[in-house]
Amino acid sequence: MGKYDFDILVIGLGPAGMAVAAMGAEMGLKVCAVEKNRIGGECLNVGCIPSKALLRIAKTRHTFAGLKEMALSGSVLPEPGDLFGKIAADLQYINDNKTVGMFKKVDLRLGEGAASFVDPHTVEVAGKKISAQRIFIATGTRPRLLPIPGLDGVEVLTNENIFHLDKVPRSLAIIGGGAIGCEMAQAFSRLGCPCSIVQADPFLIPNGDPEAGELLEKVFAAEGIQVYNARRIDSIEKKDDGVSIRTDRGEIITGERLLMAAGRTIDLSSLKLEHAGIETTPAGAVRVDRYLRTSRKNVFAVGDCNGHWQLSHAAMHQGMIALMNCLLPWKAKRDFLGYAVPWAVFTEPQVSYVGLREKELKEQNIRYETIRVNYGDYGAAIAENVATGFVKVFAGRAGKILGVSIVGEGSGEMINEWALAIQKKIRLHDILLQQHAFPTMGFLSKRAAEVWMMKKMGSITLQKICRWLFRR
Repeated sequence: MGKYDFDILVIGLGPAGMAVAAMGAEMGLKVCAVEKNRIGGECLNVGCIPSKALLRIAKTRHTFAGLKEMALSGSVLPEPGDLFGKIAADLQYINDNKTVGMFKKVDLRLGEGAASFVDPHTVEVAGKKISAQRIFIATGTRPRLLPIPGLDGVEVLTNENIFHLDKVPRSLAIIGGGAIGCEMAQAFSRLGCPCSIVQADPFLIPNGDPEAGELLEKVFAAEGIQVYNARRIDSIEKKDDGVSIRTDRGEIITGERLLMAAGRTIDLSSLKLEHAGIETTPAGAVRVDRYLRTSRKNVFAVGDCNGHWQLSHAAMHQGMIALMNCLLPWKAKRDFLGYAVPWAVFTEPQVSYVGLREKELKEQNIRYETIRVNYGDYGAAIAENVATGFVKVFAGRAGKILGVSIVGEGSGEMINEWALAIQKKIRLHDILLQQHAFPTMGFLSKRAAEVWMMKKMGSITLQKICRWLFRR
């Protein structure tokens, strides 16, 4: 092995660290992975996986309630029951029977404590030193708690503990209108818990398309979810029956429980990066170059800790790219910033996006046109009772795809096609000529390309050319 204990040392086994550890071991490298809590990190244990389980349970109950109203009067609506216990049991099964099996070739150090740097090639865990030729920091993030007067006097729920509840609250006040806030609002509302969302941003899912946020807000209003956008919170107060939130407009928003869903924060203090000479950004993230290397070229930072994308799939992708960059010669190394990053929020309707937002196109003075098709104009969507939503494409010259916003059934699956199109510089005419299975929701992507082409056909010059070509 030489002068180091391992080829690779991974600090943190969330999505990014898991990708590095599992792939590195399969490549025949000697890998050690340190995780102070549980394999899977935030995503598997307290994030995207349990939230999807809760959303599915809530959707089933919501659907049953609708059927009851239409045709099942007198039947009994199933109660939520021990749904949190079921979710915990499913996560335990995934951890014990699926996830751990991926790391049979990895030297795992689980639950032994946090890792801290001794020097650029060595970390210390529970008093033991571990050295490696290359080290990957993949420590993730934790929920951000806003500095609101009175917050320290109330019990706060975050995604880290909300799935450990023993019952559904009587009501829930949510701070934050991003992915976590919106998903939990709809899930708990459908489980019979009145929910309110208050946030500083002007529309729901603020990292996406304003029109998408506005449509989702209308859906929420129909389901009884109250939304307070563009509000500053002046104070929070503990009450006998829960908490109350006072906004800058004098409004009082109450709930039995309070959920903080106002983003994530990076905490690198336990790593002692200064011992390895590793630089951080003004925002507190680990500074990386386009190859995901830190200021110490043998140390990489992947996932949330580098501050670029706080998404599980982006973290996995960065782990893969960083590992490849360890092996590839200079000219073949991959720039992680050169890849399209799609994302989806799993409300109903789903909200998805990839590429440049319209705001960014305007700020960068990029010429574009907007192509839009509505779910409500598509027979299959109407027949399946999922007619809420749209596909919106921002396109440049000659059909270059700049950004895509999809709100509606299946958008989380549909957005991947558009991410590939942006990544591979596929244009709208290629989408047009690609056959799409009918009658899937994905056919709406092809329909958007058809609408773009039909607009082009409105050109008098192009019509003259077409007539000449036809008659020659």
